[in-house]
Amino acid sequence: MIEVKDLKKKFGDTEVLKGISTSFETGKVNLIIGQSGSGKTVFLKSLLNVYEPSSGTILFDERDVTKLSREEKQSLRAEIGTVFQGGALFDSLTVEENITFPLDMFTNLTFREKKRRAREVMDSVHLEGASRKFPAEISGGMQKRVAIARAIVNNPKYLFCDEPNSGLDPYTSNVIDDLLIEITQQYNTTTIINTHDMNSVMTIGEKIVYLKDGLLEWEGNKDNVITAKNENLIDFVYSSELFKELREYFLSTDKTSIDNIKPKENE
Repeated sequence: MIEVKDLKKKFGDTEVLKGISTSFETGKVNLIIGQSGSGKTVFLKSLLNVYEPSSGTILFDERDVTKLSREEKQSLRAEIGTVFQGGALFDSLTVEENITFPLDMFTNLTFREKKRRAREVMDSVHLEGASRKFPAEISGGMQKRVAIARAIVNNPKYLFCDEPNSGLDPYTSNVIDDLLIEITQQYNTTTIINTHDMNSVMTIGEKIVYLKDGLLEWEGNKDNVITAKNENLIDFVYSSELFKELREYFLSTDKTSIDNIKPKENE
């Protein structure tokens, strides 16, 4: 679990995060949402210790990140997997070499052990047969899967994803969402995703934190979003006519979750 207590971050005289307190549960998909300029990217980078908080506390399973030594932070870093928005793959490395990169950085595994582990995660994200290809030779969706494989190759306790569905078509976005749920449950990770994809909010948001102007405006889950009373959240999530109609449908029936309208097996 990751706990955040009264987190503040200033850049000069500009206060971006204004005292955020929340928690992110282990074994669940936790989403951070909000409009551009809401502070969600700064929040994510503060959790990752890219930005040092101006004040407040960040606890990784009761370890206060703001008080760790350099060596302790390096040790914690080995427990974290990160999926960057653009994938951030190395163009000159093959898929397999990209995936084994964290093993080179943080482990003393032999060459054969690294290859075996790379094959395991490639299988888990359905990248069979792509090991010798370069990033430019595979699709955007496959590149995201490579980025996810690289992020989990060290069996991280914490998985951070920055806009994992950015630039993907709806079908591929659903594939990535399903994959992130599967990985979270399989490895029992604390998964935190910074996203603007409302489909992800409605389908995989086991914990949702909504930021507005640097403040925690609302928190709940994908089911709570349906019946939420927070007007700012409603305006943000249901900004399209389709989602507005979907919400009205839910509120006019006893179906309080999108799961209620998914087709049943053999139906």
